[in-house]
Amino acid sequence: MTVGGGGWLRALRDVWFPPVCAHCRALVDPRRRRHLCEPCARRLQHVDGPHCTTCGYPFFGDTDTDRVCEHCFTLEPEFREGRTAVLLRGPARTLVIDLKYHGALHLLAEVGLIVRETEGFLDYLRGATLVPVPLHARKLRERGYNQSRLLAETFARAAGGGTRVAEPLRRGVDTPTQTRLDRKTRQENLRGAFAARDGLRLDPAERFVIVDDVFTTGATLNACAVALRRAGARTIDVATFGHG
Repeated sequence: MTVGGGGWLRALRDVWFPPVCAHCRALVDPRRRRHLCEPCARRLQHVDGPHCTTCGYPFFGDTDTDRVCEHCFTLEPEFREGRTAVLLRGPARTLVIDLKYHGALHLLAEVGLIVRETEGFLDYLRGATLVPVPLHARKLRERGYNQSRLLAETFARAAGGGTRVAEPLRRGVDTPTQTRLDRKTRQENLRGAFAARDGLRLDPAERFVIVDDVFTTGATLNACAVALRRAGARTIDVATFGHG
């Protein structure tokens, strides 16, 4: 077998230190995947469609389209539409938790593979300006990275076609964790939390896609869309890796 570039180092590493599945810790065949074994990869629930036009949640066994799901009945979106790559269950949840809270940045390679496997996801992103949900400066210092920025970069590389990442937003309010809060409380916490960077005016002809790791209630994405709209954006969509 001929291995070009630095590939021989990876091949040698895989012999001595075989990769293990991020979810179940079984051995991974490096010829096929990097961080999920085949059984766990088959457990991923890709969202191919039909799905909710607002958040991307799938309509199981239903061929009706162009409508919203039960998660979005009370959401008044400031964005146009949304897509998600997978449901946040099992292995997908493990990937997000390890990436977000445990510094497992190597898992972005698996994320890139997953979004390539999700029908229509990259077509939806291609050619747009991807806007990661910003972290407050304090949380960014503590974590050392913004997982939404890293996901946006991963999506852009996978999509190609002029897709780029920009950070026109800042987070000026250090809100408490939103994990266990309902939509109404999240909306109250996020009021005024995001704003465009000082003096920035966005091109109304440009399409912006706000990127986050997970769509839960849509409150964070909606708050970001409000800030983008105030800065001049007119075509705003959203995309998340998971829905949960």
